[in-house]
Amino acid sequence: MKSLNQQEFIEWADAYLREELSQEDRLRFETYCAEHPVEAELFAQHRAFLTSMKRAESRSNFKRNLKHVAQNYHETHNPKPATKVISLWDRLKLNAAVAAAIAIVSVFSTLWLTGYYKNLKKTTSDYSALRRDMNTVKRNVNAQNAAIRNINNTKEKAQETMHYGATGFMITKNGYVVTNYHVITGADSVHLQNHKGESFKTDIIFTNPEKDLAILHINDSTFKSIKSIPYTFKKQDSDLGEDVYTIGFPRDEAVYGQGYLSSSTGYAGDTLAYQISIPVNPGNSGGPLLDKEGNIIGIISGKQKGIDGAAFAIKTKALTETLNSIPADSLKGKNVVLNNKNLLYNLSRTDQIKKLQDYIYIVKVY
Repeated sequence: MKSLNQQEFIEWADAYLREELSQEDRLRFETYCAEHPVEAELFAQHRAFLTSMKRAESRSNFKRNLKHVAQNYHETHNPKPATKVISLWDRLKLNAAVAAAIAIVSVFSTLWLTGYYKNLKKTTSDYSALRRDMNTVKRNVNAQNAAIRNINNTKEKAQETMHYGATGFMITKNGYVVTNYHVITGADSVHLQNHKGESFKTDIIFTNPEKDLAILHINDSTFKSIKSIPYTFKKQDSDLGEDVYTIGFPRDEAVYGQGYLSSSTGYAGDTLAYQISIPVNPGNSGGPLLDKEGNIIGIISGKQKGIDGAAFAIKTKALTETLNSIPADSLKGKNVVLNNKNLLYNLSRTDQIKKLQDYIYIVKVY
């Protein structure tokens, strides 16, 4: 069957819902929906909306009937002459309720006809593109690992298999690291690997799903605390158009990305995030966003699908708020103290990057 335009499909759908179609036409409509998922989804949304409206109408009728029963009871046991003003008000209330119901139905029907729900769903899914891509990577790697285990079916104990990787960076000299919450959610264990190939076991200290942040701590005997970290964390908002850059691990080697701050708010006007013009990939999640002076101004968190270079970074303000909300017993006596001395300020960009690489890690989730 050929595809129908929106108006034709809507008329057909309404006839189906009103049960005005013959059995043959109903089967044809159901077959059409099965062959056209987009129209089927719109039809399902519309039917759900009408069902909700019917339930609301039923509740309204029940309340109205209950009110009438109570009113009749009181009039029978304590009759009072109704004035013309009260009678007129009762009629106006009923008319107003009917008009309001019609207005609500008209508004939502218009939104459905104009494709609002479809566009809303698309817009909502745009920001989650980076997260969805990571989940796709995880599923693909898991499938490959299962195939490898089947091929190498030996009695030897199989090593743990990495699900996927992302980026994290050090925030204190005693081993605290930040990454995105969506990177480590559901993890059995998390390891950090530096650019030298050294791997360290970590503990998940605290998570903040609302801000998409996770605080990790390196808990490995081979890790040695460092004297200091070279960057500071900027507390004030950065200016629109400011030159920014990031380093992350969309693959096994560190990748540098440069751009500018394109909006002082993030996705859907989020005031705790920036929009930046740097292209990012799944492995960039949790990477640092720095200004030209070497200050950390954000943490890479996602991108908007369909728009090249439209990515988002969580502001350091959100990181500070998250650190302040960590319970003291979770820190186990190892306080989080942010660095206040910037060692990157007078360096060239290439020298900044050389220093940064020792403090940025691949986050490996198992």
